[in-house]
Amino acid sequence: MKLLCVVFACAAAFAQQQNVTPLARLEANVQRITKSVNATWGIYIKCLETGEEIAIDADRQMDTMSVIKIPLMAEAFRQIGEGKFALTDRVTLTDAAKRPGTGIIRSLDPGVQLTIKDLLTLMIIVSDNTATDLIYDKVGGPEAVTKLMDTWGLKSIHADANADAWFKALRAAGSAEAFHREAKHPFGLSSPRDMGRLLEKIEKGEAVSKSASDQMLRIMRGQVYTSRLPRYVSGFAIPHKTGDFLPYIGNDVGILESANRKVVMSIFTANHFGAGVALEDAIGRIAELVANYFAARQ
Repeated sequence: MKLLCVVFACAAAFAQQQNVTPLARLEANVQRITKSVNATWGIYIKCLETGEEIAIDADRQMDTMSVIKIPLMAEAFRQIGEGKFALTDRVTLTDAAKRPGTGIIRSLDPGVQLTIKDLLTLMIIVSDNTATDLIYDKVGGPEAVTKLMDTWGLKSIHADANADAWFKALRAAGSAEAFHREAKHPFGLSSPRDMGRLLEKIEKGEAVSKSASDQMLRIMRGQVYTSRLPRYVSGFAIPHKTGDFLPYIGNDVGILESANRKVVMSIFTANHFGAGVALEDAIGRIAELVANYFAARQ
């Protein structure tokens, strides 16, 4: 009787396994990777052609770090569309405008003149913080970005501070780890789902205009940092944007683009206190699983 019960249990487990959908299996494998790295995860994945979705704590509002520069870019293009300024307008660099952290503009001599297009490009592809604050100055500050996201129904997306304010708060905290644990000064906030919805809007040509959306995608395709979403992926172009406060936060959001598939991926992390490379590798492995899944169904 005992042996018979074991046989029935194994048969039931096998039957249950056979009824698992391919998408559910993909989600389970993604979950397995997240559990291998001790961090807080928020993930939203959506195939725009099939409507298939994976949402893992996708409505949790999390610190975007430099991912907030995508909404900032969108607001800049909105104002450009209204004729408030142009991509060809030039901004003169001063020493006072230079910001620490990522980017290259802080290494340039004061007096150099950069176009708005230069600033937007460097803000995205090398996450330039000086470019970011110059664009914030142009659009009217973080409040303008938050207002646009609210208008678009992306209620969880908030631009909280420019780079200058964030770095001042970090220096005042004394300890980077304590600063992160307190979580009082986010660079920006968003749920993975809302950031994914913004990416979908851009991919569909619905962010500001078709022309503006195409230009934003073109800029994001030039992303220099490739150690996360694109790490193990082939066969897809990946316009994307990272956000960093390693080892605590390592974000990456973007779109896997092929001839037949467009897959939004929005991955946020927090509370990671191990090696940053492990977090990046895990994000890369998740993207690899997702890319392989949708490549097989084109």
